[in-house]
Amino acid sequence: MEKIYSDYQEQTEFKKVCPKTINFLLSYSQALYEFEHDNLSFETFLN
Repeated sequence: MEKIYSDYQEQTEFKKVCPKTINFLLSYSQALYEFEHDNLSFETFLN
């Protein structure tokens, strides 16, 4: 198992992510608001 994992790890290649994509994901996560009332949970966007 160790050998298979290390072989696979050598084959993977990490690509650079565009800063625009990172900013979009950060803005999305900051705009998401979750709250609970009684036993119900709600999700809403603050935009």
